[in-house]
Amino acid sequence: MTDYTEKRSYKRVKVECAIYYKMTDMEVEEEDVGQLENISGRGLMFIAEKGVPMSSELEIRVEPGNDLTPPLHARVQVVRMEKQRRGQGYEIGAVIRETLD
Repeated sequence: MTDYTEKRSYKRVKVECAIYYKMTDMEVEEEDVGQLENISGRGLMFIAEKGVPMSSELEIRVEPGNDLTPPLHARVQVVRMEKQRRGQGYEIGAVIRETLD
């Protein structure tokens, strides 16, 4: 048995709902839709059809669709982008930089 100590400051919470995102430095207001997989007090991970460049800034909206979980509108920075091992999309990891609204 290995001795593993969690090093994250915030626990991840599994969430399965749509996430709407767009690049903040693009003139085009094109918004893409992904699948949010988990979220924490500092960041989130979602699945996207297209890859997103590392360090890019995204504006995201999450609307869980229930009364228990509030919506989230934020600016995030991409810190991880990997092709899914299973599936056709990309796993995007991002740090929350600023909440909006």
